[in-house]
Amino acid sequence: MPAIQYRKIVSTDIPALAAIRSANWGDLDYWQHRISGYINGELHPQQALMQRDIFVATDGDKIVGFIAGHLTKRLGCEGELEWLDVAEDYRRMGIASELLKLLADWFVQQNCFRICVDVDPKNMKAQNFYRKHGAENLNEHWLFWKDISVVLNN
Repeated sequence: MPAIQYRKIVSTDIPALAAIRSANWGDLDYWQHRISGYINGELHPQQALMQRDIFVATDGDKIVGFIAGHLTKRLGCEGELEWLDVAEDYRRMGIASELLKLLADWFVQQNCFRICVDVDPKNMKAQNFYRKHGAENLNEHWLFWKDISVVLNN
C-alpha cells in the first residue's frame, strides 16, 4: 500500500488535478481553466464566497486525488464541497475519506458547519460515500451536513 501524503494545493499541481478530473468528464484544457480560475478566485460557483481551498493527496511526487471547497450562501449552506476526485488506481484505499476530513477541518476552522454537496442522484457510489460520512438529503441533487464536524469523528 502506498504512503499517501496530504497537503494544500500549489499552482504547479493544477495540470495533475485537471488530468484526474478529465479522466471521467470533460477535457484537460477545460479542467485546467476551471481549477485555476476557481483557486485564483476568477471563476465562482453560484453564490460562492471568496474563501476557498483545495487539498491534494500524493503518492511520492504523483498527485492521486484532491478535494475543493468554498464558503457559500447557496441553499442556506455555509460551505460547499465543490470537487472530490481520486485517480482510478487509488480508489478504495481511504484517500477520499482522508481528503474529506481535511476539508471538513478547514470548514470548521472557518466556523462553517452546514455544508452542501451536489451529487447526481444516479451516482450511487458518491451518494453512499457521503451518507456513510454523515450527509443527508437536502433535495434531489444535493446532500448536506447539518454539522460537518461529524466527519472528523469517523
